[in-house]
Amino acid sequence: MASFLSRIFSAFGGSKSETPSAGPSAEPQVYEGFTIVATPMKEGGQYRLAGRIEKTVDGEVLQRTFIRADVFSNTDDAFDCTFRKARQIIDQNGASLFADGEKSRPV
Repeated sequence: MASFLSRIFSAFGGSKSETPSAGPSAEPQVYEGFTIVATPMKEGGQYRLAGRIEKTVDGEVLQRTFIRADVFSNTDDAFDCTFRKARQIIDQNGASLFADGEKSRPV
């Protein structure tokens, strides 16, 4: 029964999709006291915009991760846009980005 359903599901385009994997990373950048790490996710022949923003508070490193829908054909564009998006997140949220004290969460 399960194989029957999986055949029907795959017939309508529901076959296994390629899972994004960790791609290359660039040298972290510091902006307004925050550390930005670009970690685009490799998806097929493209790279999805992804990264994290870190800040050390009371000796503990807090992280905010982000993944966006934007995809790029090369790593240079993915890195540039990831750093730009992280600066935008920092500019929009400022200190409130880490105000909740959570060690790690998505933004």
